[in-house]
Amino acid sequence: MSKILLKERVSFEYGYGVRVSNEPQGEYPVFGSNGVNGFINSYKVEGPGVIIGRKGSVGKVTYSSKSFTPTDTAYYLQILDSSLDDLKFWFYYLPLIGLEKLNTHSAVPGLSREIAYLLEINPPTKLDQQNISSVLSAIDKKIELNNKIKSELADISKTLYEYWFVQFNYPNCDNKPYKSSGGSMVYSNVLKKEIPECWATSTLSEVISRSGTGLNPRDNFKLGDGDCFYVTIKNIDNGKIILDDRCDKINKEALKIIDKRSQLDSGDVLFTSIEPVGITYLIHDKPVNWNINESVFTLRPDYTKITSEYLYLLLSSSEMKSFTKNVSSGSIHKGIRHSVLKTFKLPYSGYELIAKFSEIIKPSLRKIYILDNENAKLSELKKWLLPMLMNGQIKISKTANIETCS
Repeated sequence: MSKILLKERVSFEYGYGVRVSNEPQGEYPVFGSNGVNGFINSYKVEGPGVIIGRKGSVGKVTYSSKSFTPTDTAYYLQILDSSLDDLKFWFYYLPLIGLEKLNTHSAVPGLSREIAYLLEINPPTKLDQQNISSVLSAIDKKIELNNKIKSELADISKTLYEYWFVQFNYPNCDNKPYKSSGGSMVYSNVLKKEIPECWATSTLSEVISRSGTGLNPRDNFKLGDGDCFYVTIKNIDNGKIILDDRCDKINKEALKIIDKRSQLDSGDVLFTSIEPVGITYLIHDKPVNWNINESVFTLRPDYTKITSEYLYLLLSSSEMKSFTKNVSSGSIHKGIRHSVLKTFKLPYSGYELIAKFSEIIKPSLRKIYILDNENAKLSELKKWLLPMLMNGQIKISKTANIETCS
């Protein structure tokens, strides 16, 4: 098929001067150039729809399965002839044609639709478009389902931690919630609150066996050389390590140099030491192709006193977040030192209860880790499939599904 101009198949329509803060909250998403800004009780465009960043995040493409409102920092897509084109296909196709390179503004990045319309394209037939989008959508749906399961498991884990170690409603000898069932409480002058009578007070330093950091490149090694990953704060998010193109690379020799300092091992917990302070990650398997920089702490439990799962949830707790917020310092970027972090005070139940808690919670945390790995593989599969599907190197039959493309 000969190439045609973008304007022959679709149009980019201007968004609206709507601000979430000025509208009643509701179920309909409001999209800016970088995705969802919030939800209101009305909409301007009937869904589904494709939104394109116009100002700021130039050319960023997002999809709404329901009716929505695009703001004036975004365009929304209209198909000119529905007999020729499939809307969901264009959600996958637009990021491949180079819209992000069409910035026409110097101060605030901006996308001119008149310039975008002059791009030459070569879209497949509508049937091929539908087959392509069905396969890619199946991958996206699986990733979305995994994320929902992960979120629920994480919420359950945090809730159980709070119930046992903050509200003190762990099972008593009659398998009833301790505090709610009239368990004896005493006031702790150290913690400034009541704790179970049989518990002690402790500090973080007393329940860990090791703390350390990664290494700054400086004269130690070179960034950008190799196939291993150099993890910084930006690569740790929501309890996972994101090893993608945005992560700095190092070679195997550099990895060995960092490992001498960090000594990462399974069961260690990572903790970001500068803004955003206190993002955590539990290491399930000893890293083989990545290590951390100097702004990421690594903490190891004293396994005679606590477990990795308990330490991870302790470091992720609201009490820890409140503590780090109060003690972090710095004029430009706020941060926390090892010595200060280790002064964190906690009520200590003893190892037996913590081990019982860990036995319950460990399968959930492991499942989250497995789903993260599965999502990473699915994302790589999608990244590999996308250009090959678009240029016809791979053909998808009408009955194809995700299994046939795995």
